Amino acid sequence: MYWTLELASKLEDAPWPATKEELIDFAIRSGAPLEVIENLQELEDEGEVYESIEDIWPDYPTKEDFFFNEDEY
Repeated sequence: MYWTLELASKLEDAPWPATKEELIDFAIRSGAPLEVIENLQELEDEGEVYESIEDIWPDYPTKEDFFFNEDEY
């Protein structure tokens, strides 16, 4: 399983919190790339509810990770 920023961004509008099956269903209905669906299928399924993309990919970059100062604009 591998995540990239482009692949993870396909789940930004997912109905969080969500289960593995709900995320797979969302990815299919939204036309996400096959890699996203495969990554979700590889998640361990213990009936866990995921609160956000960070629960799936802990290294997901947040706005704070970018060196862009919005106050300057």
